[in-house]
Amino acid sequence: MYSTENSEESREPVNIAVYQVLTKAQPVRLPVRVVRSRAVRPETNVDAQFSICCRVKMRISNNMRWRAFAFGSLGVNLVLAAGWLAARNRLATNSAALAQGAQAAQTGRTNVVVRRQFFSWREVESSDYPTYIANLRDIGCPEQTIRDIIIADVNAMYSRKRATELVTAEQQWWRSEPDPAVLQTAAEKSRALEDERRGLLARLLGTNWESGDIVSLPRPSRPGIVLDGQVLGNLPAETKQTIQEVSMRSQDKLQAYLDEQRQQGKNPDLAEIAKLRQETRLELQKILTPPQLEEFLLRYSQDANNLRNEFGQLRFFNASPDEFRAVFRATDVLNEQIELLADASDANSIAQRKSLEDQRENAIKTALGANRYAEYQQLHDPVYRDAYALAEQEGTPEAAQTIYEINLATIAEQNQIRANTNLTDGQKTIELKRIELEQLKANTLATGQELPPEPAAPAQTPPRRMHLIRPGDSLGVVGLIYGLPPGAIRDANPGVDFNQLKPGDSINIPPSGAVPASGP
Repeated sequence: MYSTENSEESREPVNIAVYQVLTKAQPVRLPVRVVRSRAVRPETNVDAQFSICCRVKMRISNNMRWRAFAFGSLGVNLVLAAGWLAARNRLATNSAALAQGAQAAQTGRTNVVVRRQFFSWREVESSDYPTYIANLRDIGCPEQTIRDIIIADVNAMYSRKRATELVTAEQQWWRSEPDPAVLQTAAEKSRALEDERRGLLARLLGTNWESGDIVSLPRPSRPGIVLDGQVLGNLPAETKQTIQEVSMRSQDKLQAYLDEQRQQGKNPDLAEIAKLRQETRLELQKILTPPQLEEFLLRYSQDANNLRNEFGQLRFFNASPDEFRAVFRATDVLNEQIELLADASDANSIAQRKSLEDQRENAIKTALGANRYAEYQQLHDPVYRDAYALAEQEGTPEAAQTIYEINLATIAEQNQIRANTNLTDGQKTIELKRIELEQLKANTLATGQELPPEPAAPAQTPPRRMHLIRPGDSLGVVGLIYGLPPGAIRDANPGVDFNQLKPGDSINIPPSGAVPASGP
């Protein structure tokens, strides 16, 4: 920008248009300072002053100012023209590259159209199923997709109900045999939840909802372990899935090892199997908290299964949940160490295993207490189990110890009879039967029952007597011979006409003292 001053009253700036070269670039603005003269002089030819990007003032004559400005403008515009040409070439190169990339994209992949999402799933989802379905329809969701979403959601809800509300046999991990009452109650509750689920889906989707059920169609899959109850039933779905995967991997590893040993004609190494189980535990420790892990192990670990079988063989021990848990906690680590030495045959390993087994027995005694441990030991004796079974059957479990002592004495006496070489086999059989009868009588009295009365001896029937009629024998004569009244002889021979008897016929003679039913 350029300006002149003729006087203090004349301070209008003079605008100069910059000639543009080779382009339609915007006018170039140069930083120009307008300098006023310090004194007012009435001269017609006033020198002009200007400065560019600095504070140095230059005084130019009127003849040279247009020439200097023209050369400056020409230089500036030449620089602008060179920059414009370079930018144009760079733009052309980039446009070609973009066009080539777009052509390659059209030939190599499907175009993706991105549409702006005008809603969030939080706006669609609702705790009220009718509202949920209406929201899905409002956003244009297909009916089959709506059915799949609702069926999957309802199935998940009732799956959680079954996992947390049902009491199943798996939750009673302390029992060797499932409780029939628990099984029946669980079955009834399961049927009720299933009827409730189907009724809800029928109300939401119509009575023909099952015909379009894609989510609930049966699919081939491996049966998993049951994760229900208050501890495992409330686990997140992702955690449950991870547990199922760990369990399946463990089963696959064990089965692969067993198959390999079978193909090689070898017996499985119990220590190797124990190592595989320890690996599974380590994986579960990374997923579950200590209480959750203990619940899982109480249900599905090999140690808990062995403990259930041991208590089950005792039949009448009936360990409570607290007793089972206490024994499991006391013996679990020891059992793992014993399993690692199961097939060891060297002296040190055998001694170590014996020491661990002794520690295990002491741990059981501590966990159960003195009285229950004594019962636990006695129930390992089959003779005591039989005695307890008889006492339980008769409703007198307190008589188990008395019956046990009777049975022990009977066994000792039977062994003496069998070892007696002075008795024949027949005599031994008779004596053994006698001992068995005495044992039955003693056990009957021990259970508080009375012995049945001795059977009465049967009345002996006198031998039958016959009389052969001889010449001259009459009814009176026969009566005199046997000392019987004639009526008694007539009663002993009903249907016989004594007037028609002849020698050689025979008649019955009643026992002595018989009283005739009728007169002679």
